[in-house]
Amino acid sequence: MLCAVYKTRKKAGMYLYVPGQDKFDDVPEVLMAQFGTPELVMVVALDKHAQLAGLDKQVVKDGLSEKGYYLQMPPKQEDLLASHRQAQGLSPFVDEKR
Repeated sequence: MLCAVYKTRKKAGMYLYVPGQDKFDDVPEVLMAQFGTPELVMVVALDKHAQLAGLDKQVVKDGLSEKGYYLQMPPKQEDLLASHRQAQGLSPFVDEKR
């Protein structure tokens, strides 16, 4: 199964997988509006790879067959300021009082 992978300039680490190059027919308009102009990263044969950038390829294949696309969200980033404040015994949020 061939799959085209697109990135967005709006959010680093967010990728959209579709079943072929420029096959956005099944992607909801709302998602496409939020994603912005897709930039082709690569076209990959899913069956030839065990993993895709740390993703389980079966999850990607299931998304493609069930919805017609798969959206990879960026990993959550740790809030270093909140972690530091908690280590100091403070509220993780600046505007909160103890």
